[in-house]
Amino acid sequence: MSVSTSNAYGKISISDLAIAKVASQAAVESYGIVDTVSRRFTDTLAELLKRDAGGKGVKIITSGNRIFIDVYVLIKYGVSIEAVAEALKESVKYKVEHFTGMIVDTVNVNIVGLKL
Repeated sequence: MSVSTSNAYGKISISDLAIAKVASQAAVESYGIVDTVSRRFTDTLAELLKRDAGGKGVKIITSGNRIFIDVYVLIKYGVSIEAVAEALKESVKYKVEHFTGMIVDTVNVNIVGLKL
């Protein structure tokens, strides 16, 4: 799927993979986040076989011009989970909205594990 918008010059369509790559990069750049991780073991195997695993650990659902994002991450041990999760939500929301020009409805943070 993708999100689409149009203006006087034509139609713009942005794929879910492109949005996932932006969200994944924003997540990895956030303080306290070690890496994004796959949701299931089968996803990990599929990513190993691909050359470009961009968007790893991010699930995008689009409805009209609204975007719903699920992020799966590893966090550093010893950081405040609440503070890191809130900062991650804000960062992903801002960067995806800035990139797409669309509204990010929700960003769900799923902490899969800790890294010592």
